[in-house]
Amino acid sequence: MARICAVCGKRADFGNTVSHSHQHTKKQRLPNLQRVHAIVNGKSSRIDVCARCIRSGRIQKSAR
Repeated sequence: MARICAVCGKRADFGNTVSHSHQHTKKQRLPNLQRVHAIVNGKSSRIDVCARCIRSGRIQKSAR
C-alpha cells in the first residue's frame, strides 16, 4: 500500500525529532488511512481514504 489518500492525496510527512540535547532523529508521520467501500465513477470499489475525507463527506460510502 502506498499510504496515499485516494481523494486528497495526503501522504507521509517527514521531519526530525529534536531532543532536549538537540539530537536530531528522523521521524515519519503517517496519515490515518482507512480502507472503505465507496462509489467511484458509478461503481463500488475499495479505496484508501484518510479519516478527514471520510468525516467531511468527500466520499460517498456504498453498501458492500
